[in-house]
Amino acid sequence: MRVCILGNGLSGLTLAKALVNLKIFVDVMPAKKSLQLNKSRTLGISKSNLEFFNNQITNIEKIIWKLKKIDIFSDNLKNEKLLNFKNKKDQLFSILKNSELYNILDKSLKKNKYFKMININEKENFFESYDIVISTDYSNPITKKYFTKQILKKYDSFAHTTIIEHKKIINDTATQIFTKKGPLAFLPISNNKTSIVYSILNSKNCKNEKIKDLIHDYNFKYKIKKINNLESFELKSFSLRSYYNHKFLAFGDLLHRIHPLAGQGFNMTIRDIKTFLEIIENRNNLGLSLDYSINSEFENKTKHKNFIFANGIDFIHEFFNFERKIHNNTLSKSIQFLGKQPSINKVFTNLADKGINI
Repeated sequence: MRVCILGNGLSGLTLAKALVNLKIFVDVMPAKKSLQLNKSRTLGISKSNLEFFNNQITNIEKIIWKLKKIDIFSDNLKNEKLLNFKNKKDQLFSILKNSELYNILDKSLKKNKYFKMININEKENFFESYDIVISTDYSNPITKKYFTKQILKKYDSFAHTTIIEHKKIINDTATQIFTKKGPLAFLPISNNKTSIVYSILNSKNCKNEKIKDLIHDYNFKYKIKKINNLESFELKSFSLRSYYNHKFLAFGDLLHRIHPLAGQGFNMTIRDIKTFLEIIENRNNLGLSLDYSINSEFENKTKHKNFIFANGIDFIHEFFNFERKIHNNTLSKSIQFLGKQPSINKVFTNLADKGINI
């Protein structure tokens, strides 16, 4: 089986590493635009996804920072916790830098005999020798030809990311605050550094100094020494209406994108990779051929789960956005009450860890 992956971002390289581990030949065609890794960007990986990543893709224990607690607050409840998730014995979630994960994947793949980086070729007949062509690249002509129909939502918000340097503390608790301007996340990456993701409404032209002032205003835990350069990107969510066309399959952020408030974007991609590998392994065990019919099976197994999960994240955003508009804390009080029930708290934790299992 030969696979071509369009795009050399995190999704493309992670999938490539998972496939070459199964001794599948993978060629990666880089995007036209040179890849620029934002050093202030981080991503979260749930406990079950981390175990899968370490066992089935590559071990990343050296670059992760484990979190044992997640505290959630809302402006409407002032200093009261809205929700609290914790695991005293083990991590709930792990945070790592995008750039460090990319470097590990890139270095590992370059040494693998089943992997090859190829030159850009936009002619469709070039792909005839591949069983499956998987696109993670927005700019590739294949993407523009087959994967433009989507359910799109813009949030009129921009996410602003940075890393703060602060006095050393035991830094194993992530904090999410639903502020009047949008969700703000403090995501520890070491005992003296914490990643910030602040999604602010109508903030396209918001000055960096204003954003830094807001970070200071909502910080109640860290003695900040420095706030590094801010990076910003527009927030939108979308889901493709069709995951594949014949031998061409969409993947990663090209397939679905969600609001970053829950840190679940890359987790969705990891779950998709897990399903993709399970389909291949099942076919191998049954002695079935590995061809582009895998694409339809992949869509059947993942599309409904991804749609439900993505809409669940969007519901959380709209829930707090609605409460912000009505200036009432009744809804937050209700969530706070439910979150204190052990059985419901466990459901929330399992959803964040494993996604939708139906």
